[in-house]
Amino acid sequence: MLQTLTKPPLTIRLCQPRGFCAGVDRAIQIVVLALKKYGAPVYVRHEIVHNRYVVEGLQNLGAVFIEELSEIPLEHQDAPVVFSAHGVPKSVPADAVARNLFYLDATCPLVSKVHKQAMRHQRKGRHVLLIGHAGHPEVIGTMGQLDDGAVTLIETEADVRNFTPADPEALGFVTQTTLSVEDTAGILKALQEKFPALQAPAAESICYATTNRQDAVKETAPGSDLYLVVGAPNSSNSRRLVEVAERAGAKMSLLVQRASEIPWNDIGGIATLGLSAGASAPEIIVDEIINAFRERFEVNVELAITATETEDFPVMRVLRDVELTPADMAFVNGNA
Repeated sequence: MLQTLTKPPLTIRLCQPRGFCAGVDRAIQIVVLALKKYGAPVYVRHEIVHNRYVVEGLQNLGAVFIEELSEIPLEHQDAPVVFSAHGVPKSVPADAVARNLFYLDATCPLVSKVHKQAMRHQRKGRHVLLIGHAGHPEVIGTMGQLDDGAVTLIETEADVRNFTPADPEALGFVTQTTLSVEDTAGILKALQEKFPALQAPAAESICYATTNRQDAVKETAPGSDLYLVVGAPNSSNSRRLVEVAERAGAKMSLLVQRASEIPWNDIGGIATLGLSAGASAPEIIVDEIINAFRERFEVNVELAITATETEDFPVMRVLRDVELTPADMAFVNGNA
């Protein structure tokens, strides 16, 4: 008599919310709509969002990714150029104007809010402290809103100890939107203890999507044998989710871009899997990963809903006459 092999059971705790935030969704829509309205090529300065799958999908539609505006050939000077969701220094749109380029700014509105908070501090005579990671495009963009020397980047509590301002009574802070809430709290506590007159921004800088995704991971990590976060290595918010999962009690936490990166030989016998996705990771890859586990396990998916997100950031007026269909976004959202 033939013996049937049964798959081991696996519970997948699937975070909700996960994946695209309103700012990322808007940025991708802007590129798709620009391609529909103006045709290819549409140039995009820097990765529109930090996700290789998204970038390659847009390239297939006719987007051309560049790092500097000088890379746009003369014969394409009339093609649109889109600035990424991370934001850009003021020098970039100024350069576009000088080159007579037509640009569409896909900066996330919540990043733009941080830019305004930093400028408000400066208007009130404060030196601006930016809590963030050196080299990240969002940090470069925020620092580039003000004159050289007007902003000091604070990455660690050691930076706080080493910082000596010209006037300790005239300081204001903002933060990168995608930081770990816990990490930021430690740095901020150190700053406030050293500089009691430090002024906060008018509203929280860390965005709702970052906080919501971290809260969902905290809730689902305890007791997880493995925690997978879908996202890119250069995605700040995705990397923070991996750290949050480890702190919250997951036995192992990994960042993966695709199902093909899952180290099946290393994960051992697992019974509970936590699964989330960074704010720039498309839902189609979450589906791909669940299907990869279904091939090896008898999967039961438990949806862990910790918040409901209703934010919707509309695209700029010049693109609102173009219809955006589910088929246009199927390359990231799937066909469901």
